[in-house]
Amino acid sequence: MRRPVVLLVSVLALAACTGRPAPDATGQEIFEQLCARCHGSGLQGDVGPALGAGSEIADEPDDFLHMTIERGRGRMPSFRRTLTEEQIDRVIAYIREVQGGS
Repeated sequence: MRRPVVLLVSVLALAACTGRPAPDATGQEIFEQLCARCHGSGLQGDVGPALGAGSEIADEPDDFLHMTIERGRGRMPSFRRTLTEEQIDRVIAYIREVQGGS
């Protein structure tokens, strides 16, 4: 029984890793490439929690989001080696833009 669980976790981890975004990628492009698969293209949540307006995350400060993206949290992997500080800030700005526009 352990083997199928390990295989499933490995497949999900590989599916989430789609390489590094372009250095000049927008926050939306980075989100779509690395985050939407788990958090939903509209930030509605799926495997990962919702991030949109009205979500618990919407009330968290930017520092919390930055630390979570950089270090990972729970099942979410760390993106410390994938994203620069500036790219993380662009993703957060995109999330905040969508939260405000919802």
